[in-house]
Amino acid sequence: MTGLGKIALQSRCNRRIAAKVCLKEDEMKLRGGIVGSVLLAALFVSAQTVKTDYDRNYNFSQLHTFAIKIGTPWGNPAAQDHAKEAIAKQLTAKGWSQADEATCDAVVVLHGATKTAQTFQAFYTALPNYGWHNVGAPLLANSDAYEYNAGTLVVDIFASKTKRAVFRAVGEGELSGSPERIDKATQKMFSDFPPK
Repeated sequence: MTGLGKIALQSRCNRRIAAKVCLKEDEMKLRGGIVGSVLLAALFVSAQTVKTDYDRNYNFSQLHTFAIKIGTPWGNPAAQDHAKEAIAKQLTAKGWSQADEATCDAVVVLHGATKTAQTFQAFYTALPNYGWHNVGAPLLANSDAYEYNAGTLVVDIFASKTKRAVFRAVGEGELSGSPERIDKATQKMFSDFPPK
């Protein structure tokens, strides 16, 4: 083989090696991008904003049974049913039992804020016997005019006898995710329930 032939052969080999190396570099960049995306997504999922508030003068030991109803539907019957099941699971784990609305100690009302700037008043226009009654903390806003962003899940618990709110949990952005996201939000909502 002539010197020119060897150079041509080496050149072809170098091109093949370079092509393989470039493919591996592109593959590594792709893998790095995928891993980064997964980690970023995990960060967003784990950074759920869940807040709770309750009536500090109420004796929660008198509540043992509950019924769940949708106060403000959010247009996804499967997600609504899942949210009801997830909350029922959390409350039964705390020793409560599910009962008929007519005989239960507590009524749990779920609201899905589907519009931007949904207010307390908007939640309860269809439920005239129930209301928030300015229970508590500024974080949950004790005003009928407080606005929630779209995708927010609000859970109110009312004492059946008085129709007075005794507990509220708010999960921002929880309705725009998967059922697992609703599960995690309800776990956080009821992690310290009932209040001591």
